[in-house]
Amino acid sequence: MVFYFTQTKDMKKQLSADESKSLLKNLQERFEKNKKRHPNAKWSEVEGKLKAESQKLWTLNEMEKSGGEPDVVELENSESSYIFIDCSKESPKERRKLCYDHEALEARKKFKPEDSAVSLAKEIGIELLTEEEYIYFQKFGPFDTKTSSWLKTPKEVREKGGAIFGDHRFGRTFIYHNGAESYYGARGFRGKLVL
Repeated sequence: MVFYFTQTKDMKKQLSADESKSLLKNLQERFEKNKKRHPNAKWSEVEGKLKAESQKLWTLNEMEKSGGEPDVVELENSESSYIFIDCSKESPKERRKLCYDHEALEARKKFKPEDSAVSLAKEIGIELLTEEEYIYFQKFGPFDTKTSSWLKTPKEVREKGGAIFGDHRFGRTFIYHNGAESYYGARGFRGKLVL
């Protein structure tokens, strides 16, 4: 089942005070429980940045509602202080059965999926992980042992009609290619939100 977002472009993407409080509580609990993902981060600093940017709280809530379980992950060679990534064990449940991008969706003649990974990520306010980020992220896993996740595809691959995705099988991370128009019940996408 595809997760539908009810916000329109005219509506402000903000949470109520109660929604914000509940989300921050969940994020803090996950943050404290998974210190290995962010050994140098302090929750008080993360929370301060989030409270100052209500739009990012709304985005994190969308990640949460669609099954992403976002948490702060310290990525190698990143200039950003805090990066939230979908840390659900498998690709977020409500963000599966999607082709890669809008062009692939439009090109598909029969049995079109409801949406594309790139379009939905943009609507939520996140970016797909790159191949390098996904491989590094797996050191905190394993993730996607039964599912797979679309990844930000290099231009030269996409121009030839392809897109890349990754998963974790047999104790290692694999990166594959597929036609960008393809979609599967077990393939979704993981996103990142930079603070």
